[in-house]
Amino acid sequence: MILADKITNLRKKNGWSQEELAEKMQVSRQAVSKWEGAQTAPDLEKILALSRLFGVTTDYLLKDELEDEEFTEDTDRAPVKRVSLALANEFLEWRAKAAGRIAAAVFLCIVAVIPLLLLSAAAEAPEFSVSENLAAGAGLAALLVLVAAAVAVFVSCGLKNAPFEFIDREPFETEYGVDGMVREKQKAYRPAYAKINIIAACLCVLSPVPLFAGLVTGKEFFIVAMLAVTLLLAGIGASLFVLAGVRRASTQKLLKEGDYARRNQRKSRIRETVSTVYWLTAAAVYLAWSFLSNDWEITWVIWPVAGVLFAAVMGICNLVIESEKQG
Repeated sequence: MILADKITNLRKKNGWSQEELAEKMQVSRQAVSKWEGAQTAPDLEKILALSRLFGVTTDYLLKDELEDEEFTEDTDRAPVKRVSLALANEFLEWRAKAAGRIAAAVFLCIVAVIPLLLLSAAAEAPEFSVSENLAAGAGLAALLVLVAAAVAVFVSCGLKNAPFEFIDREPFETEYGVDGMVREKQKAYRPAYAKINIIAACLCVLSPVPLFAGLVTGKEFFIVAMLAVTLLLAGIGASLFVLAGVRRASTQKLLKEGDYARRNQRKSRIRETVSTVYWLTAAAVYLAWSFLSNDWEITWVIWPVAGVLFAAVMGICNLVIESEKQG
């Protein structure tokens, strides 16, 4: 009976209805009504969730006497930010736009080397009147322009995402109706998400086919041209993965699901850090080897090798995280 009164008092002090508390606790309104009516008691997991939600100690909730609240140490910190329905809609709309821009930037990074490859091959082919200096200069200029455009997009998206950074970095609560709206959008997007990922996977798997076809002919320029087609298909596939992933991640962030669930946030941050360092290292190795050897028609192999090794690196990363968790 005392626990029921405490839950009711805390709910009313926060100005929440039973429906709002039920949504925040991810239970039915009837469950909250039974708690407050002393018909049933929350299980231990729900007690811990109530403690975090109201900012009180579990001892206070479990004591069989009605007394002043015993707040946790976190109550001295800044109040938890709240995501309103309008802000959630604004965030989802922005991330839908950003998904296309980020996907385009990823595509530019992947295909940036294509002009250099084609021009270098043209300089080696007798049927083209392209000097090596012109090929190298124009190819490198095109590469830098495309990479610079991609970087500009990444920076622009980062700056425009600033108002929503707290969703990634800080604890937050969603107001009444937000979870329901986000779940509806997530459900509506699910068929498109599956279709985009299937197409992306097929493109990535089939992307080496043009290169294999070029190898059959034995003609150097044609092989490089088919390599360019391979990179183009792989770039489209990777961009589609990003397009679908960014949009899905935006709903998971608001719902605190998947990698963005509280228990998985540390694991997600570690994986993101490892992934960023890995690909920056791969890019540095590629550029260093290419500029030092000037064998741009060979150094591209770093990317498929890096792609294969990336799965192994992330697998090891997950094993280390799980072993630390068990330890």
